[in-house]
Amino acid sequence: MPELIINGPAGRLEARYHHEPAGDSPIALILHPHPQFGGTMNNQVVYTLYHTFVERGFSVLRFNFRGVGRSQGVWDGGPGELSDAASALDWLQIVKPDAKSCWIAGVSFGTWIAMQLLMRRPEVEGFICVAPPSNLYDFSFLAPCPASGLMINGDKDRVVPSNSVGDLSQRLKTQRGIKITHQVVPGANHFFQDKLDELKDAVGTYVDARMEQAEIDRAQEKEREREKERERQRQRELERQEESTGGGDDDGEGDAE
Repeated sequence: MPELIINGPAGRLEARYHHEPAGDSPIALILHPHPQFGGTMNNQVVYTLYHTFVERGFSVLRFNFRGVGRSQGVWDGGPGELSDAASALDWLQIVKPDAKSCWIAGVSFGTWIAMQLLMRRPEVEGFICVAPPSNLYDFSFLAPCPASGLMINGDKDRVVPSNSVGDLSQRLKTQRGIKITHQVVPGANHFFQDKLDELKDAVGTYVDARMEQAEIDRAQEKEREREKERERQRQRELERQEESTGGGDDDGEGDAE
């Protein structure tokens, strides 16, 4: 977990990065909670998400938004933090250009930034939103939501009521071809105090299922491509045979006349 400095739009961004040696390892970017309320990349929920992805063979990056820790710049209320996240994702994609999939995850305020980034980056195919503050921020820009993902919160959350997250996930489920899964962790508060293991299990199970399905989809797509190529070869062979037999018929007709 080496310390890392990334060039961001407002100066350096302090980060931590786990690198998987496989060239096509999937990548994940983790965004931390609200900087003005103590949120950093060392938040326990962020740390839990980070290691959940690491354990599944992802190359994973977490970082401090501008003005947090050793990151330069000052709090910008959202737009600047979104630019920070975009720069971090750019860096991750440069390091892992052949990644077979790209995920983004956020915690509380970080989910609001993550979902805005999701709307701008079509290569992101999965997301994890932990305690998304749907009662505090406007998520209406998710119209439609371009990727499937998991929204998860605790039923003891006093910052973000569970029904607020449920309403948001239900609205997004109506988008064609997109499945938003909503899961509630019993007994968990906004910070998942004493419930980090349950959070890790839930997120890990979801990611495992998605990655397994993605492998199946890739295998099926490869088989479809192979079948198309076999069909093209058969067609070329038929055309060669027709050209060969067609030439012989023309000669025969000429003799008959």
